[in-house]
Amino acid sequence: MSEQTLRSVTLRRTSAGRFVATNARGVELALGSEDDTFSPVELLLAAIAGCTAIDVDTLTSRRAEPESFELRASGDKVRDQSGNRMENLEVAFRVRFPDGEAGDAARAVLPEVVARSHDRLCTVSRTIEVGTPIAPRIE
Repeated sequence: MSEQTLRSVTLRRTSAGRFVATNARGVELALGSEDDTFSPVELLLAAIAGCTAIDVDTLTSRRAEPESFELRASGDKVRDQSGNRMENLEVAFRVRFPDGEAGDAARAVLPEVVARSHDRLCTVSRTIEVGTPIAPRIE
């Protein structure tokens, strides 16, 4: 890994079942198993939706500012002999553009842009679909 490619977060326990993730820019996010935090699975879904949302927003808003832009990431958490995992992952886009030529242009590229994000651009969903191994290590 090089300085140019390395991405990392640090996770720190704050109390039983509660953690804070901190990125290299110092931004913090609470997570855990408590009702007032995001669970790790919810963060995974948010990462999937967030990654593709950024791609799609960047490429469509060049044509028109959306009137509304919302994504819903969902999936089934299953537990079986293979262990816990998510299945049936889906990202649903609810995007509206204004009437007129600019809005028409944004609507016209939306399907292509969503496909490009899924097939090539979104690092999060691409990593999941390719099945990148994770190496646990105790330091």
